Amino acid sequence: MSALSVYIAPLLVFGLVVFVHELGHFVAAKICGVYAPVFSLGWGRRLFGWRRGETDYRVSLVPLGGYVRMASRDDDALSGIEGGEADRGSLDQAPDHPSNLPGALWDPSAMAPFGPKPVPADRWVESKSTLARVFILSAGVLMNIALTVTVSSGIYYRYGNPYLPAVIDSVVPGAPAAAAGLLAGDRIVAINGEPVRAWDEVLERVSPVVSGSVTLDVARGDATLRRQITPDVADGRDRVTGAPRKVGRIGIMVRDSVVREPVSLGSAIASGGRATIGMAQNVMSVLGGLVSGQVSAKNLGGPIQIARTSVQAARNGAETLWSLIAFLSLNIAILNLVPIPVLDGGQILMVLAERIKGRTFSMRTREAVARVGVAAVLALILLVTFNDLRSVFAP
Repeated sequence: MSALSVYIAPLLVFGLVVFVHELGHFVAAKICGVYAPVFSLGWGRRLFGWRRGETDYRVSLVPLGGYVRMASRDDDALSGIEGGEADRGSLDQAPDHPSNLPGALWDPSAMAPFGPKPVPADRWVESKSTLARVFILSAGVLMNIALTVTVSSGIYYRYGNPYLPAVIDSVVPGAPAAAAGLLAGDRIVAINGEPVRAWDEVLERVSPVVSGSVTLDVARGDATLRRQITPDVADGRDRVTGAPRKVGRIGIMVRDSVVREPVSLGSAIASGGRATIGMAQNVMSVLGGLVSGQVSAKNLGGPIQIARTSVQAARNGAETLWSLIAFLSLNIAILNLVPIPVLDGGQILMVLAERIKGRTFSMRTREAVARVGVAAVLALILLVTFNDLRSVFAP
């Protein structure tokens, strides 16, 4: 990639992931008949955009995240959270004057906030069924998952299925593998009777063995040898969470030569789906580690870290950059399901709670819950920003 495209990479990563998420909410709202006057990339004051139909498509001042403004009973409270000064007109009444609107958005035939007409009651979110509201709130997550599967499948189809063959490059003298007679050039074909071909598969089966033994089938020339090996126990770290744990080691090194196996479109889609499930399990493991204390909050990164990672990924090539986009998209999907008010998961929980209760919560309750959610999100932003700055200025 050129030097310019390398430094545009953070905009691609942020922009695409956020655009797809908000597009999910927007399309779902349109399908369900909810009035959505604003589709914004970024938060805060409107910089530029265009109005088509009843929606203003805009780019806003703060290039982090984005939002879709929908007609809601909580409009006065939530528009401040979402758009700030972007659109001052309330949706339940006409703007005091066209000059209150940014740019030339006033339309005498439009609904508020862009014109004098009130929003009909059947266009508000609250007028829709519980199922429709949950669909609208979860559509962003579903779109991010779809983006992850699509990108991952495309990577497999374009670049093939990469793996590091389980061929021994060297054996550590005195280690269990050496005592069992394994030699450089041997190829591990099965562990405990289960076929393997990649080094990752060997690690997955040997590392958890901290007591007892494993049986390796090894191909040497035309012969297949079977060896029972008792791994040494060593201090290691979880490959996903980084938490310390005991691991089994047999003392072999493998050849650092990645093989790429061409795959059909169907196989690429299947591999993309499996990769998405694997990434989701890893993200959930990290979240669980944060809750249990096994993973330090110091490991969390924010926009600065993502931007730095994006630049480095772009330098490493398109495959690495697209892999980062897929991983970040899935992270956004899962984090949005965390039941924190103002996040999708928290809002879904509120909708379901209202359904169980049989009536809506009071405005006072909704505003209090929203404040808690905003405080939690701001605290998280401050934490990851502090971590980012520490990593930038650390010696």
